[in-house]
Formats: sequence, structure tokens, C-alpha cells
Amino acid sequence: MKRILVIEPYYGGSHKSFLDGLAAAVDAHFTLMSLPARKWKMRMQLSAPWFIGQIEALPTSERHFDTVLFSSFVDVAVFKAMTQSVDGWNSRCRLCTYFHENQFAYPGFLDKRTNHQFTAINFTTALTSDSTAFNSHFNRSAFLNQCRKYLAKATDMDLSPSAVRLEEKSTVLYPGMDFTTIDRLKGGRTLHSVPRIIWNHRWEHDKNPEAFVDALCRLAGDGLDFELAILGRTFRNRPPCFEALRRELGDRIVHYGYVAAKEAYCRCLIDGDIVVSTALHEFFGLSILEAVRAGCLPVLPDRLVYPELFDERFLYDENGLYERLRTAVKEAERLPGEEAMRLTEPFDWRHQAPAYARWLGI
Repeated sequence: MKRILVIEPYYGGSHKSFLDGLAAAVDAHFTLMSLPARKWKMRMQLSAPWFIGQIEALPTSERHFDTVLFSSFVDVAVFKAMTQSVDGWNSRCRLCTYFHENQFAYPGFLDKRTNHQFTAINFTTALTSDSTAFNSHFNRSAFLNQCRKYLAKATDMDLSPSAVRLEEKSTVLYPGMDFTTIDRLKGGRTLHSVPRIIWNHRWEHDKNPEAFVDALCRLAGDGLDFELAILGRTFRNRPPCFEALRRELGDRIVHYGYVAAKEAYCRCLIDGDIVVSTALHEFFGLSILEAVRAGCLPVLPDRLVYPELFDERFLYDENGLYERLRTAVKEAERLPGEEAMRLTEPFDWRHQAPAYARWLGI
């Protein structure tokens, strides 16, 4: 059986869900080395030498792997260089990096001089990996296009062959998903008299919660009836707009805060009718697909990854959130079961696992 070493310095949220699902779906011997999901900038800068230390702590006989799988929060160039001095290391092992996100496309990053180091780490990581996989065509295209612009800045060095190599060894692998809990609980939906709107994203600036809150306040001001379930992971610094929403529309909020227990979270989705995104930054959208599987009607911006995954009728243009959401609330129709399956079933691990096995050399 192939031995796969998984290096994940941000083991939480979607990264954890992805790796747990991969290990369950693909037939290989996985060894996980991880760090908690915090301090991502420090992880990108320093996790590679730390993980080398963890490998050197293993008995020499256990340091031989066929493939190493990294997330893009690892500096793979540093890791690869340091393995040269590790006794028992398999110098022929395949180095694969999975890009859940890329720092070139993160909102605001290219405007901050001090953060160019993180885009540079993403570039050298891709350059020194044997193969890279991106979680969407949108993510891959954004990364490759920005890499070309980055290399073009070296006006006295022709680095165009590097851009070609990056493209040739990159692919798209949608993240596999496990819908079994949602499917099992679907029959227990709680009925309610008015449409329930779901927000199940991280409470951070890149998810643009201000636009969501503004649209909800306008709907309430126009006299429309609806309920709210505000889910999603929270952090120390919470967007002030959610507290304002709580003051303005607190009587409509049936849930407020992160739901850690999987079954409880899935029940919240099943009890919802509409799921909304206002994201400025989305490379795939696991939370949206979970809600859609549960039967929620998606109301999504016509940008980022969403046009790649969803029909046009679920998308709103730049200034169309309010009208699209207003229509969804007035019509109060959930997705039919067959359509929810059509939109989500291709991403089930049962369908994605064979492609991952091939990519990892299994």
C-alpha cells in the first residue's frame, strides 16, 4: 500500500474536512502531520522547517514515503531543500500541493508591500512541487494569470518558461464532499411559516457581510417577512455589522453563532430555505454546496467560482443582490430534491476519489 505523508499547518475548517474525507475515500496509508488552524502567516513562513523536525523525530525506517501532500500554507521550496539532509528520506517521492486558496487573489494582498512574501511563497511552492491541484478552474486561472504578471516584473530576466511549467503540471480537482449526514437528516425538516435565510460563511471581511446585512435591512424596511440563521465560524474580531443586525432584526434571528456539532449544523441547513453569498473571495464554496444539498435555494454573486458551479438563474449581477433576494423571499420556494442532487452529487467523494488517487500516484 502506498505511503502518503500529509503536511497541513492549518488543520481546521475546510482544510480539515478535505483531508479527513480524502483519507476515508482513497485507499492508501496516510500519515498526518499538522498544526492547529491559526497564525497562517507564521505557518507559511516557518512551518516547513518545523515539519522537517517532526520527520527527523521519526525512526529512520518510518521516513520513507511515496508521496507528500501539502496545502499551500507550506513553503515547499524550503521543505524540499531541507529533506536533502534527512536520513532515510525517499528523494524520489512525489511532492503534490493542493491549493484551497492562493495569496495572489486574496482581496487587498497585492496592495500591501509587506505581503508580497506570501505570494512569492505560493509561486516557489508551485514551482518546486511535482504537481499542483486547484479546487476550481477559477482558482487555477487566477493563480496562473497572476504568476505571469509577477514574472513579467523581472524586466531583465526572461522567466516565461517557468510560467509554462506551472501551467503544464497543474490541474483542477474539486474538493470531495461527504453529504451522508445531510441526506440522513433530510426527513426531519422543521416547518415554519416564513422563509428562513441562511448565512453559513466565516465572519470575516472577505465574505462581505456588510452587503448581506444591508440587503436584509432593506427587505425588513419594505415589510417582507423572513427569519435568519446566522451560522459560520467566528473569530476574535467579529464584523460590527452582525451586532447591528442583531439590534435591528433580533426578533427574526432564530440562530446566531457558530455550530460546531455536525448534526446540529446540518439540521440548521435543512431547516433553511435560502442561502446567500456576498463573497469577495471564494475559490470553491463548500458551505454553499452543503446548504444546497440540504435544499436551500442559492442566491450568489455572478463572479468568483460561482458561475463555474451554478446555473445563471441562481446568480445576481453587481448591483442585483437586493432584487434577487427579494424575489426569493417573496416566492419562498426551496430547491426540489432532484435539483439539489443534480447540483451537488458530482462533488461527492465517491465520484472524486479516483481522480485524487491518480494524482497522488496511487
